[in-house]
Amino acid sequence: MDAWIAGFGLGLSLIVAIGAQNAFVLRQGLLRLHVLPIVLICALSDAILIAAGVAGVGGLTRAWPWFEPLMRWGGAAFLILYGIKAFAAAWTGSGALQSGEADRPSLWAAIVTCLLFTWANPHVYLDTVVLLGSVSSQYDDRLGFALGAMGASLAFFFSLGYGARLLAPLFAKPRSWQVLDLIVGTIMWGIAASLIF
Repeated sequence: MDAWIAGFGLGLSLIVAIGAQNAFVLRQGLLRLHVLPIVLICALSDAILIAAGVAGVGGLTRAWPWFEPLMRWGGAAFLILYGIKAFAAAWTGSGALQSGEADRPSLWAAIVTCLLFTWANPHVYLDTVVLLGSVSSQYDDRLGFALGAMGASLAFFFSLGYGARLLAPLFAKPRSWQVLDLIVGTIMWGIAASLIF
């Protein structure tokens, strides 16, 4: 039980910081659009990466030195483009996307975007594979630690995706969406800058 609690606590502390993936899940939750597939993709992806880290796959990144720069530059390019999209939506006020008011992304577009935010983000690998994997080695019950971290991911993404509905009255105002888009764009560019520099 101690290993599970430690895994849950560390997993939650790593995931709760707002980042590109969390901002995307929040937006989908506010729109009430494809929430279940999005939160499942995020939680299952984390589970796969956590399992890989606990199993010791972190050594593969040392074996393939080209992998980290590829992920870093690819992730930065994606985040810069998504940031441009968010800033454009904030500028034009077109980000509100209330029912029937604007173009709503298809399920497949949302899934592809979610997969990119998850798998093209080097920070995800550092947090799940490297950090959680290395901390898990301190516990005899590595499986319990991994299950705790996976449970934190599942609880967080479901809370974020479905809890976003509580903010719906605030986001009934187009100005709130503009502020959110500015924040999202700033986060995307900030993460991209940290990847580049």
